[in-house]
Amino acid sequence: MTEYGRGRSPEPWHPEDPLYGDQVWSGHEAQQGQMSYGGGPQQQYPQEPQYQEPQYQQPSYPQQGPHDPYAQQQQAQHQQQQQHSGQHQGYAPQQAHPQQAHPQQAHPQQYVGQPQQQPTYAGQNWDTGQGQYAAAVQADPYVGADPYAQQTVGAYPGEAPDLYTTEEAYPPPVPPGRRHLEPEPADDLDEEPDTSFFSGEGGGDDDGDEPPGRRSGRSKGGKPKKRSGTACLLAAVVILGVVGGGGYYGYSYLKARFGATEDFSGEGSGETVDVEIPKGAGLGQMGRILKEAGVVASAQAFVDAANANPKGKAIQPGIYPMKQKMSGAAAVALMVDPSKLNVLTIAEGMRSATVYQAIDRKLGKPEGSTREIAEREFKNLGLPAWATDNPKVVDPLEGFLYPMRYDLSKDSTPESLLKQMVKNATDKYTELGIEGKAKELGLENPLQVVTVASLVNAEGKNHDDFRKMSEVVYNRLKKNNYVTNQKLEFDSTYNYIKGKSDINFSLKEARAFDNPYNTHFVKGLPPGPIGNPGADALTATLTPDHGGWMFFVSVDGDKTTFTKTYEEHQKLADEFQERQKQKNGG
Repeated sequence: MTEYGRGRSPEPWHPEDPLYGDQVWSGHEAQQGQMSYGGGPQQQYPQEPQYQEPQYQQPSYPQQGPHDPYAQQQQAQHQQQQQHSGQHQGYAPQQAHPQQAHPQQAHPQQYVGQPQQQPTYAGQNWDTGQGQYAAAVQADPYVGADPYAQQTVGAYPGEAPDLYTTEEAYPPPVPPGRRHLEPEPADDLDEEPDTSFFSGEGGGDDDGDEPPGRRSGRSKGGKPKKRSGTACLLAAVVILGVVGGGGYYGYSYLKARFGATEDFSGEGSGETVDVEIPKGAGLGQMGRILKEAGVVASAQAFVDAANANPKGKAIQPGIYPMKQKMSGAAAVALMVDPSKLNVLTIAEGMRSATVYQAIDRKLGKPEGSTREIAEREFKNLGLPAWATDNPKVVDPLEGFLYPMRYDLSKDSTPESLLKQMVKNATDKYTELGIEGKAKELGLENPLQVVTVASLVNAEGKNHDDFRKMSEVVYNRLKKNNYVTNQKLEFDSTYNYIKGKSDINFSLKEARAFDNPYNTHFVKGLPPGPIGNPGADALTATLTPDHGGWMFFVSVDGDKTTFTKTYEEHQKLADEFQERQKQKNGG
């Protein structure tokens, strides 16, 4: 079966060719015919039998010499106009070719029309598919029509004009052998175009006369384009920046990795500075803080010294008064010594009078300076309103100087420290919700909650005893307490009003001493706290043991024993008195 529309090589029609694809181009159906090769007459090939029907041979027309395919358009147009005006085109029987190899002679119909000559390119005939077909085979009804002739518009219904004659039409078909010829070289390609970054040419410098993708390397005026000096300078700056930056960081890395660690020598020669180490800081962060303060030469020097010191990893957060230009080892030695740490630590249960003395010593103030400020400024230190309800309270700040560690700086004053302590206590009481829990515990106000906590903290020997101690307080405050007649009889209250901490005193004298804080003399709680309770005592006060304890005694001065009855308590009290006599040599 003949391959229509193909040349000598097995390549398809060009995509822009109207004959490419499905045999339809601009309204005209593709003409099919035999292609002649080599300029000789076309060779006829028998058709393969299909569906047991007789085969017919297409008629062949003699090839004509070279001619211009467009020269026939006027003649074809003139003939078509004559045919259309006088008669309809029809089909006439054709003569069967004698060379048909089949037993039956076929008489195909022949289309009445002018046979067209085949165009010739480079001395070779090229079939454009304008042959004629028999009506018995599957043939184009328009066989024989010249594809290059001007078609008369409206001659046949549905027929479109020939688009090859318009300005927007595709170019005439090109022979297969000439479809991929290289374009002729340009006249000015002897010079390579300069399209580099330094040429200064952008994507929009085309003249418009050259095809896309090709540049002549010259501007519209014919002169070579100049390189941009700004672009060269910018590139040089970028290169120098990259090289310089890389060299600097490389040098810094090598120096930090293999160079000797910078470090000062000695105990320091500069002024004293306060360095604050935050909570949770690691050695590296500590070293950076010290370096920024001018204490050490480098953070690595401090880290190395801390790792070499057995106590280096136990450095406490806080404010340290340190000299500038200290060696890493000297800085670590100072910070691992707790006495060098510039802090004030308030112990749990410590009395306010003791706190005032500690502040005076730490800040270098004359003795009594802090107490005087507390008595004069207590209303301006941030106390809650319920803290000053009882006018019998000896010290309004008692119970509100919250026990913890306080970092000091050169700007610390007694007043600033007292304010900070009161704030911490108030925040803690609010956190625990003591205002709402006072009534639940059978107490009159939140101040009594703090007072009970101060008693628990003063009488307890360890934290495990605090809940039992609070149970003793609540049981003795009950109205049905006929054993002690609602008296607490805590020695700590008598010592508080006396300003002492003795455990050996005359019980007879204590019971005769008339003072609202002396629970051996008065019933119920004292007017206010007798110390500054810590978190454990406060929690135990809010959650008593509920073991029914009424008495307690510490026989050996270390362990506290709790009892429910007076008989058990008396037995332990006698044992305690006996030990005290032996201890005193009596």
